[in-house]
Amino acid sequence: IRRRRASANRVLTILKAILNHAFDEGHVSNRDAWGRKLKPFRGVDSVRVRFLSLVESARLLNSCPGDFRALVRAGLETGARYSELGRLEVCDFDPDSGTLAIRKSKTHMARHITLTPEAVGFFRKHCAGRPGSARMFVKADGSVWQKGGQDTPMREACARAKIEPRVGYHQLRHTWASHSVMNGMPLLLVARSLGHKDTKQVERTYGHLAPSYIVDQIRATAPRYGVEDDVTVIPLK
Repeated sequence: IRRRRASANRVLTILKAILNHAFDEGHVSNRDAWGRKLKPFRGVDSVRVRFLSLVESARLLNSCPGDFRALVRAGLETGARYSELGRLEVCDFDPDSGTLAIRKSKTHMARHITLTPEAVGFFRKHCAGRPGSARMFVKADGSVWQKGGQDTPMREACARAKIEPRVGYHQLRHTWASHSVMNGMPLLLVARSLGHKDTKQVERTYGHLAPSYIVDQIRATAPRYGVEDDVTVIPLK
């Protein structure tokens, strides 16, 4: 519901701009129909991001069957979308530069994802001995991962891993980005790796996780009262 209302607000902003232009050009006599009476939904633009801890990530991987585990590992190592990974061919991995080429994305922007040494090792092993034109990630029976094909195995893996609340495959993208930001990766590099044209979306979604001067100073200089918890006090249930 929150996402739908946020989308409605974005459409309303565009619509009002069009109608205001029509008013400025003299095509309508007043703005009463879309003026102050037509208000956007409130409190829907705050982003709530669910991402996995490192421990949860390991539990999830250990709960996935072999073919799906490779796809989940790729999502955690790259932050790429399910659809992007599903289209990859073996030749898209360059072991010499340690990069992964995303040739077609949701935003129609090609990009290269720089991999960690651990990720390079994973992709090198996963692609070893396979022709460059082969689809990189396929199911155990050799068929490709279709749209929505990740939903059921992801739900089952979360149940086996006892991950609550349950996450979807897209949360692997949030997991990569969140931990990268918390580890100090510049937001511009996070945005480029995720395929965003600028840092606006990354700042709005993950900016609160970034180490900052304000947070560091508050934690270093705020008063500490030296109060010890009374371990003899048992809260009533």
